[in-house]
Formats: sequence, C-alpha cells, structure tokens
Amino acid sequence: MALRTADQFLAALRDGRTVYYKGERVADVTAHPDLGRAARHCAIDYSFADDPHHRTLAVTEDEHGVTVNRFYRVPRTAGDLLKRREMIAETTRAGRALIVLIREIGTDFLPAAHIVTKAMQEQLEAPYHERLNAFWTHVAHNDLAMGLAQTDVKGDRSLGPTDQEHPDYYVRVVDRQKDGIVVRGAKAHTTNPIFADELIVLPCRALDERDAAYAVSFAVPCNAPGLKFIASPFSGGGTSPFDHPVSSRHKIADTLTVFDDVFVPWDRVFLCGETRYAGALALGFVEYHRFTAISYKLPLLDLMIGCAMLAAEANGIEKAAHVREKLSRLIAYRETVRALTVAAAHECTTKAGLAVPNTTVTNIAKQYFAENYHAMVQKVQDIAGGLLVTAPSEADWKNPETKHYVEQYLGGKKGFGSINRLKLFNLIRDYFASDFGGYHELLAIHAEGSLEAQKITILRGFDGGAVKAFAADCANLDPRS
Repeated sequence: MALRTADQFLAALRDGRTVYYKGERVADVTAHPDLGRAARHCAIDYSFADDPHHRTLAVTEDEHGVTVNRFYRVPRTAGDLLKRREMIAETTRAGRALIVLIREIGTDFLPAAHIVTKAMQEQLEAPYHERLNAFWTHVAHNDLAMGLAQTDVKGDRSLGPTDQEHPDYYVRVVDRQKDGIVVRGAKAHTTNPIFADELIVLPCRALDERDAAYAVSFAVPCNAPGLKFIASPFSGGGTSPFDHPVSSRHKIADTLTVFDDVFVPWDRVFLCGETRYAGALALGFVEYHRFTAISYKLPLLDLMIGCAMLAAEANGIEKAAHVREKLSRLIAYRETVRALTVAAAHECTTKAGLAVPNTTVTNIAKQYFAENYHAMVQKVQDIAGGLLVTAPSEADWKNPETKHYVEQYLGGKKGFGSINRLKLFNLIRDYFASDFGGYHELLAIHAEGSLEAQKITILRGFDGGAVKAFAADCANLDPRS
C-alpha cells in the first residue's frame, strides 16, 4: 500500500469512534471547531511524504524493501536514531513548535515491545513476539497512525492495583475467551488517540504476582466497541490568528480513555498475565519515549530564543548587559539539550538487535530541560515586558475609533512598527504567557515521566560500582576491613 495523504488520513477518522468533548458526543472529529484544528495539526505528519522538501527524510524502506514512513523504520544503528530525531524535530517545527505525536509515541512502543517480547519468546516460549512483529508490519505497510495509553488513573497512589478500593483504577483483564480477552478500566493523559487508527495499551509500572490481571498489553482500533474517549478542553487557545498565532491553528487533544469491556483478539495481545515483564515493558517504552521527548523540545527552544531576540530588538534593549546575559543563558540551555540528545543516540546500546538510546544521557537531558524550563520562560517574559498581557487586541486594531491609537503609541525601535510588535508579543504570549503556555509549562514537568522518575532512572542506570572502586583505590581503603 502506498503512503497515505493528509486527506486520506483525515477521512479515515470518520469511522464512528466514540468521542466526548465538553459534555457532548462528537460525531466527526475532523469537522469539530476545536478538535478539527487538532486533527489538521496531526495531518502534518502525513503531508511530509508529499512535500519535496521533506520527502527524502520522511520516506524510507523497511527491512522487507517496502516503502514506509520514517517513523516505522526498525532502529538498528545510531544513524537510525539520529534520523528519527531529525524527523521528530522537523514535524514539530512544521507544527510551529507543537509536537504532532500521532506516530511518534506508537513507534516508541514498537521497538521496546520487540525487545521484551523477544525475551519472553526465549524464556517462556510465549507467542507475543510474532504477534508484535505482525502488528508492526501491519501499521507500517498501511501507514497507520497510532495513539498510546500507558498511565492508569491509579486511585490511591500508595497502593498497588489489587489493593485499590476500585478494581478498575488500573486497566485489567476481566475475561479470557477462546478468541481473545475482555479488558476494563481507564487510562489518563492519553495524547491524540482520537486522531489515531490504532490504540496501543501497556502497563505503567512493575507488578507483583497478585496483579496478574493488570499485566496486559494490546492494540485495538480506535473505533472498537466499548472504547470511549473523553477529550480535555484545556490544551487549546483562542480563535484569532492575530491574537493567538499558534494556538488558533495548532492543537493536541489529551483524553481520559475508557475501556468499557473492550474485546481484544489474541493476535493483538502482547502481554497477558506475565507480571515479571510488565515493568520491563513499561521501562523499555520510556527508554525510547524520553528520547522522542528531548528530540521535539529543540524547535520549542529555537522559538523561545528567537522570540527573546526579536523582543529585545523591538524594545531597543538588545545591547543591554542583562539582556545579553539572559540570551546567552537561553542559548546555553538549548545547546545543552541538543548536545545531550545527539550523545544519547551516538552512545546507544544494542538489545535484541535494536539500537536503544543511552538511557542515562536521555534522562539527564529530559531532567535538565524540565528543571530549567520555567526559569527560561521567565527570561523571555522579562525581555518582552508587560505588554504581553496588557496590549490591545486585534479587535481594537480593526476598530476605526481605536486603530490610530494602537498604531501610533505601540511602536517600538525604529524599523519595528506597532503591528509587527503586537504580532510578536502575541506569539510570545501564546506560547509563554497564556492558557496554552501554561499547558506547556505543565508538560515540561510531567510529560514523558515526572522529574522524580528521571532521577530514579539516572541513579539506576549509572555505574556506581566503578566510581566507588576508583574512590576506594585513591583512598587506599582496605577491602578486608
């Protein structure tokens, strides 16, 4: 099958899937005034294959010699990881620094599941590896979009799945049948599944033997009976391209994803009851997903620096010492994340024949980005000034009674007229001082795992034994005492 066009991708979403938004059932997500904006944003991924400027990057061949989208290529080398990083960055750049996340997250799961199911095949003679590879071929050769649901709603976080007051706070198997399983529960923070063809599910944590019903991973079509999406209204912006230059055109949609006794055929089940592999699958996915995370941050940091530089010029303060100091910090922030991302690819390890980004370096990059993001936003806000939130609107500029005052009094440095200055401030406010900006500030902390999760992974992955042995040798410690 040839790669799909953006129009074909959008047409496939009109399949009767169950979506709710602000209390109402949505018949067609592509035609909805808010969700349609997000659907068109997701279509960016599909437009790359038809764009001569991007086709060489976006289109490749898989190991069967079939033409596929770059995201579906099996990562065998550091070069494959670097090309994936470039693809993620370029689609995000096309989305005006907002990640598309319609194939990225699903193809973070595929190699992780390849590695874990391979181990299960060798150790348990389990059938999951063949199923996973068949599913990989299916989505690649049909150029399908994938969503992913990992984070369970969890209930009382001090308790495991089995000990919860409500048994469905974690997704679980409630029935095993001859031809498949039935699952029930809910997942939170699921990004863009209402614009996907397939939804992948996996555990979010390690489990013990009592939690066998919760050790489940599978894939279902997004219009499967019993699968329901309740979309959050909190990731969007306004409707005016002048006042909201990015959020009026680009949006992603997170959902509470409900599994109301959803049937899953056995050939789409990749884990079912093998609790000892639940944690390995969860962590394996994260090893790839956080590499995706640091890859899509770079266009956002480019936008941040560009906004700060233009704001300094518009305000006539680009030569001020404190402004130059802030700009240098922003550049160093960006370059540190970039360098760590490249290093994570170059220092990859190999598992089951696949290249895995260096886990420690990836998590350091993600932690560094998250811990410093709010401070860097503050620097952009400081350079731009209070007009970010007090400037007149597009309606004031268009009103003949106020237009003259807006144009006369809001100009900046010579050569930077009032309207361009307002447009710039609107862009900065949209990303760094608005509801849309607040959404990104929360994502910086919690998306792809919390700060504490990254710290734990860094400590777990670092070879403490080697450095302790070196220190002990330097101190001449007696190993016998």
